Amino acid sequence: MGEQRTAIVVGGGIGGLAAAVALSGRGWRVEILERAPEFREVGAGLSVWSNGVRALAALGVGEQVRTRAMSETQAGIRDSSGKWLSRTDTEEMTRRYGPLVMIHRADLLALLHEAASGAALRTGVTVRGVRAAGRHVEVAHDTGVARADLVVGADGIRSAVRRSLWPQAPEPRYAGYTAWRLLVDPGARLRAGGESWGRGERMGLAPLPDGRIYMFGVAGTPAGERSPDGELAELRRRFAGWHDPIPALLDQADEDAVMRNDLYELPPLKTFVSGRTALLGDAAHAMTPDLGQGACQALEDAVTLAALLDRHPTVEAALDAYDRERRPRSQMIARRSRRVGAVAQWSRRPAVALRNRVMGLTPPSAMLRSLAPVLDWRPTS
Repeated sequence: MGEQRTAIVVGGGIGGLAAAVALSGRGWRVEILERAPEFREVGAGLSVWSNGVRALAALGVGEQVRTRAMSETQAGIRDSSGKWLSRTDTEEMTRRYGPLVMIHRADLLALLHEAASGAALRTGVTVRGVRAAGRHVEVAHDTGVARADLVVGADGIRSAVRRSLWPQAPEPRYAGYTAWRLLVDPGARLRAGGESWGRGERMGLAPLPDGRIYMFGVAGTPAGERSPDGELAELRRRFAGWHDPIPALLDQADEDAVMRNDLYELPPLKTFVSGRTALLGDAAHAMTPDLGQGACQALEDAVTLAALLDRHPTVEAALDAYDRERRPRSQMIARRSRRVGAVAQWSRRPAVALRNRVMGLTPPSAMLRSLAPVLDWRPTS
């Protein structure tokens, strides 16, 4: 038997933990370096589309996700008055592609954390730089230097790994809109999810398995702007006149539950790999959330990377294959997400009226067909 292969995963979020699960499951000795003092996910609800569900099944946690998640029953897009512009046939979508589930981000992270128990998990470690060292890679961090056969940069949109080995890469750019996220417990189950689109503003509702509602608001604002009297007050001002149950849910919300983040995306990289280092998830292809594919693409990355490392005789050959397989797909999805977000954020009345009319005339079957390039993904064997 040869010497056990070693990998360092920089970043302990969903993508990093998924990479650790996938690699350790194929015999790698994995160390995860996470800057935060503990493994935890800050966020609220998360949509995992059928391609992401298949990736989780390949990681061995598919059944656990289904027991903690809830399939959406009704979905689609409405206008601010509540008129349906486009309905999603969720039963047909599930039949055609597989389930879409809603889960709390913290629950998914906990499942992956448990599944990654075979890896060495180190928190409170800040990575300073990465460099090639012969047939190894060295990672310099604030407690020393680590060496491995492979480094996976899963450290997010502001990736230290990317800055170190891709110094000429473009910086993340502001998408043009900000997002508020919050959880509300209405005391009664909401059976319909989906989004409502206005003029330069959107609101989304998604029921979670425990009865709480994940809400997200979106508005075109300058980067860095904040509400002087609190973000919940800002949401109530913007969405007070929208259809039920949006105003009532916001009335029940707590200020402390509201998170606001400007939305950034990463311009396309020319490659996701450098020597024996690969980028994964937001470090490689941070995208707007308009297709709900950020986490799903990170999960796909992790599963594909591990499979290709098994298939190819050298790390370098496997990473070349990873770049050829993952970069075109993830960048295609990022472009689609950007286009959806741009149309959803239209604010001029004639453009909004045209958008809403076209959506109303588009048959649901056409919408489902358009999702095929995104949702028809299958894990690399």
